[in-house]
Amino acid sequence: MGLGCTRRAGDQARPCAVCVTNLISRHPSVSAAAIASIDQIAPGRAVLGVGAGHSGTRNLGLRRSTAKELGAGVGFIKALLRGQSATFEGTAAQLPWVKRAPPVFLAASHPGALQIAGEVADGVFTNFGLSAENIRQSEGMVLHGIEAAGRRTETVELWQIAALDCCENGDQARAKIGAMLAFLAGYVIDSRDLESRGVPPPYREGLLELHRRYSTRPGEADNQLVKDLGLFDYLARRLSICGTPAECLAQAREAKRAGAKRLMLTVSLASDPVRTVELFGEQVLPAL
Repeated sequence: MGLGCTRRAGDQARPCAVCVTNLISRHPSVSAAAIASIDQIAPGRAVLGVGAGHSGTRNLGLRRSTAKELGAGVGFIKALLRGQSATFEGTAAQLPWVKRAPPVFLAASHPGALQIAGEVADGVFTNFGLSAENIRQSEGMVLHGIEAAGRRTETVELWQIAALDCCENGDQARAKIGAMLAFLAGYVIDSRDLESRGVPPPYREGLLELHRRYSTRPGEADNQLVKDLGLFDYLARRLSICGTPAECLAQAREAKRAGAKRLMLTVSLASDPVRTVELFGEQVLPAL
């Protein structure tokens, strides 16, 4: 589970987002209580992100949640945050002390999870890609879920997730981000159906090989693996904003033109995470 700072356009407050926990290694009642506690410290700024599980489950030898289980888990958490009694997998719980219900977002990259997110979540952290085709495809799945549940589209916030490495030395950023690209590709681009993940034919065999060789424990070897398989340029365009501040600005503007309205940027494996945030905040965000 990680913490991410997001900012909505025009907002003064910067929400503190847990992005993301899962329903397998951490019981959803625990996550509900945790985000409600954070909301008491920072009223109106807490956001809980829930996902199926990737490294957080696989590294423990655990499975990840199905789309149906995600829907049930998010519904359970939302009921608890409203102070109601609720049951999840046979266990009843209630948080009567909760004063306000923080929003619950679903992080999703697979068609089933994206649709479930539209049906039940307050917002979606979409892990699918920043190209116009990627955004159109992923948001279409979410909108299908919204319509199926009879909800209004404006009640569900849509965010696009990408890796970020902003550095004075663009080559240094590009040399480092391969590990994050391999990590993201491990679950964003599922090996079972590359066509449904919007992968062009020239990259499919390389991605299948990446899935065969990748372990969910990012390291220097992943940088070279992504390059050796001829995937770096494709994955960097689809899943990252990377390079000098000027290059990052150009890529962010391209994502905006492609239809991205909000970005959730992960810097956990950047060449210098703190400096990345500083440079992006000082030189990129003001221009956007």
